[in-house]
Amino acid sequence: MLPVIAISIGLFFAFNIGASGAAATMGIAYGSGVIKNRMIALGLCAVTVFFGAWLGGGEVVKTLGSGIVPSDTFTVTVAVIVLASAALSLFLANLFGIPLSTSEVAVGSVVGAGIVYHSVFLGKLLWIVSFWLLTPVVAFFIAIAAAKCLEAKVVKNWVTKPHAAKFLAPAVIIMGLFEAFSAGMNNVANAVGPLVGAGLMETGEGVLWGGLFVALGAFFLGHRVMETNGKKITSLKLEEGCVISGTGASIVTAASLFGIPVPLTQITTSSIIGIGFAKHGKAVLKKSIVVQMLTVWVVSPVLSMVLSYMMILLLVEQNFYPIVALIGVLISVLGVLFLLKRPAPALTLPADVGAENKR
Repeated sequence: MLPVIAISIGLFFAFNIGASGAAATMGIAYGSGVIKNRMIALGLCAVTVFFGAWLGGGEVVKTLGSGIVPSDTFTVTVAVIVLASAALSLFLANLFGIPLSTSEVAVGSVVGAGIVYHSVFLGKLLWIVSFWLLTPVVAFFIAIAAAKCLEAKVVKNWVTKPHAAKFLAPAVIIMGLFEAFSAGMNNVANAVGPLVGAGLMETGEGVLWGGLFVALGAFFLGHRVMETNGKKITSLKLEEGCVISGTGASIVTAASLFGIPVPLTQITTSSIIGIGFAKHGKAVLKKSIVVQMLTVWVVSPVLSMVLSYMMILLLVEQNFYPIVALIGVLISVLGVLFLLKRPAPALTLPADVGAENKR
């Protein structure tokens, strides 16, 4: 019964990954009106995401299944808890309106299990975290360079001509499909990696079923995310949309070949900020989205790591003492934050002291 629950949670997680992150990849093509039919856009996204997962998702699955912690860490029970922790982290984040990275949440849950059993491959973890820090920065500077090229007189004159749309429209679709393919390569591991580590699925079987459910999620529940993403980016020009999708897809594909799970959303956001920086200068860096992105970097893995760690200690090891310590730390941190937010009380002397000083 427990293996069935684990597989069900993993595939449900894959379905939701498709409905959120994967579906957003076609937002530029749909929001700009290049693809007018919503179902066609979702269908193209679903097919491309599936092939990305099936053909190129194996390396990242291996990383999540045995690259961060040894595969024998993943008993069936631990795999269930790791997947449940990742899903619960996303649910709690949605309640508070905080967008989290599924890749970072998945890695955090796996690390939580590794901490319990003192089995984290620290070198591999640091390698992954370095990619998390580096890839958005690379995307930012690539977008700046591309935006400067688009502002060059020769390119600008060509883009404004009517015949340019005949080239840019299919380019936007191709870049969107490329981004969907890269999302499939990278994100399917978040859902099936622990299942492969626990021996409930082989790697090939995991990417096949995981890719299928990511694709189904994109097709059946991705319309809201795609429309929201499309509305947000309609102010972007087609050529800028190509830069954003192409940059994100290239970086995520390269990371997937190395087996590194990376946050596509943050990479895409960094590309948008890079284009804004090229247009408007440092003013764009003061916007709340930058603060939000930095918050996501920290909150995503830490939240899921703590949940995974606590649930394994409670449900598997039945060890309550570290939980008490964590609660104590949490209360202390909240208390300090509360005191820091309160204004300092005014220093007043007692009435008799004041009267004596007057004498």
